[in-house]
Amino acid sequence: MSFIVYLSNYIIPFIFFYIIGYGMLTKTSIYDEFTKGAKDGFKVVLDIMPTLIGLMIAIGILRASGALNLLSKLLEPVTNLLHFPSELLPITLVKMFSSSAATSLLLDIYKEYGPDSYLGRLISIILSSTETIFYTMAVYFLAAGVKKTRYTLAGALVATLAGTIASIIITNMAF
Repeated sequence: MSFIVYLSNYIIPFIFFYIIGYGMLTKTSIYDEFTKGAKDGFKVVLDIMPTLIGLMIAIGILRASGALNLLSKLLEPVTNLLHFPSELLPITLVKMFSSSAATSLLLDIYKEYGPDSYLGRLISIILSSTETIFYTMAVYFLAAGVKKTRYTLAGALVATLAGTIASIIITNMAF
């Protein structure tokens, strides 16, 4: 364990000096390359900003309108059959779009049920074993100019379902 602490103290300075040394050896202007990369980064941010704003507004509207809670109540018979707490359905769905929105809903679960409760532990494991599918696809595919996503969405949804099922099994075994 002490080796990891030692390594973590020196890895960033090592990388910093490695980049400078490599630039000096190859006679590359590191600062110019850095500013060129920063400009490219800003272009990507400007390209994906409308998509991000749209996702955030849509999630805010769903949350503020109570549509997520209504959906949770409507699907409660189905979630009961699957032994999945209906209180966690909105967070699980929102996580596919925005991790920060899911985190704010997670804090609501923590306030109401507690972080050490069954629901608190289950949703914590679910959030750590699933991905923000639509956000990631929108941002990275838009930035890379990918038009045909093929089986990405289907695969990501299956992986999210598998992560959710595994989370339920793990939580039930540990709780």
